[in-house]
Amino acid sequence: MRESLRRLAGSGSTSDEGMARRGSKRVRVELMDEEHISVDVDRKARGSDLLDQVCDNLDLTEKDFFGLLHTQRGDSRTWVDLGRRLSKTFRNEPWEVRFVVKFYPPEPSELKDDNTRYQLGLAVRRDLKEGRLTCSSITHALLTSYVLQAELGDREGAVTFAQLTAHRPTPSLALTEDLKNKVDELYRKHKGQTPAEAELNYLENAKKLALYGAELHQAKDSEDVDITLAVCSRGVSVLRDGVLMNRFPWTMIIKISYNKRVFTLKLRASEFEEFETHLSFHLPSTRACKKLWRSSVEHHMFFRREGPVKVERISGFPRLGSRRISCRRTLRQLRAERGPPELVA
Repeated sequence: MRESLRRLAGSGSTSDEGMARRGSKRVRVELMDEEHISVDVDRKARGSDLLDQVCDNLDLTEKDFFGLLHTQRGDSRTWVDLGRRLSKTFRNEPWEVRFVVKFYPPEPSELKDDNTRYQLGLAVRRDLKEGRLTCSSITHALLTSYVLQAELGDREGAVTFAQLTAHRPTPSLALTEDLKNKVDELYRKHKGQTPAEAELNYLENAKKLALYGAELHQAKDSEDVDITLAVCSRGVSVLRDGVLMNRFPWTMIIKISYNKRVFTLKLRASEFEEFETHLSFHLPSTRACKKLWRSSVEHHMFFRREGPVKVERISGFPRLGSRRISCRRTLRQLRAERGPPELVA
C-alpha cells in the first residue's frame, strides 16, 4: 500500500506531460508525506469536488476526516471552503493546496480502513515535525519505535543514528545515545507486529497527547497575557507558555460567538453557580477571530452533533463573508454508517 502511494506521489510530482483538459484547471496537491500530485478539476468545481478527487486518487473512503489547506494573505493554514467554487477561493495562479487531516478521530481504532490510519499517522508525524504537537522524550522514543516497526518491519540489528534521523517523528529533540538505546529497547519489543498493527499502536499513544489533533490560535486573555487557544475533538483548551491552564469540554460550552476581535465562550452554570459564565479572548485581527470561531463551530458540529446544521447569522454581529461551515457529515453519522469497528489483523 505504501509503495503504491509513493509511486502515485512520484508520478504526480514529476509528470508535466500535456495540459489540463479544456475547461479544467490543474491543482498541485501536497500530500502529508510532503510529496506532490497534480489533479485536474472543472473550473466550476467546488472545494468538496477537489477533496473527493484527492481522496479517490489515494484510495481513501473515509473522506470526511480530511480537508485542504491553502495560503491566504501569508497564512498557510487557511481551510478551503468545501462549499465554495475553487475559482473564487484562488484569486491567483498557481492553484496549490495541502492535503491534511482536519478532524482527528478520538479513537483511531474505530477507523474502517488501514489506509486512513496510515494517512492519520503521517499527519501526526508532520504535526510533531512542525511543532504543533509536542511530547516528552520517553513518548518520543516510543513513537519512534512504532514508526520503525511500521516502516522497516522486525528489528534486525541495533538501531542506528541514520535510522533515527530518517524515521523519528519529531526533529525537535536532540539525537543522543540514551535516546537511541531507549528506541532500540522498545523497538525489539514490537517483534511480529504488522505495519497496520504498529501504526495503530502509534496512534493509540499519540491520541493521549494534550494537543493531538488541535487547531492552535494565538490570543490574549482578559489580563492581556499571551495565550494559545487549542480547538480539538474534546473542546477548547487554554495554554500559556505551552502549559495547559484550562480545558472547556464541548458539554460545558453552550454558545460560541465573536465580535470583531473578541471571541467569546458562554459556559454552562455548574451545580455551585447560579449563572452562566462568559469568557472573552482577544485575537490579533477580525479575520483571526472569525477563523477561530469557524474552527470551533466546525469541530463542535463534527464531534457533537447528530448531523450538520445551518449556522445562521447572529443579529448585531458582523457578517464578514460566508458563514458556511465545511462539515458534510458528522462523526455520529460516520459511526452509524460503518457499524461496529473491525479488528485490525
